[in-house]
Amino acid sequence: MSNSTYSGQCFCGTVKFMVSGTPEGMGYCHCESCRSWSASPVNGFTLWDPQNLEITEGEGHVGEYHKTENSHRKFCTKCGGHLMTDHPGMGLVDVFSAMLPELEFKPG
Repeated sequence: MSNSTYSGQCFCGTVKFMVSGTPEGMGYCHCESCRSWSASPVNGFTLWDPQNLEITEGEGHVGEYHKTENSHRKFCTKCGGHLMTDHPGMGLVDVFSAMLPELEFKPG
């Protein structure tokens, strides 16, 4: 496992987070839910063990939306910027690849 850490933040910078280690996976999703949420034809994702993710600032500004039990989408309540998506059934957290500019994105 890598000791690397990567930082991300919402659009306005109120909510900041950090992930550490190596992602469990990276890739592209084209499902209807991800396309609607990201307002894009494709979503670049990184999957992390929830224990490797920490909200470092602005935790009180994290909102959550559950369209389904499969995806708990989190966003900043101040700017509406997307943060991450918890996938309880998979035991993983999805962070948009663009949210982690220092991470070398290698879709599998």
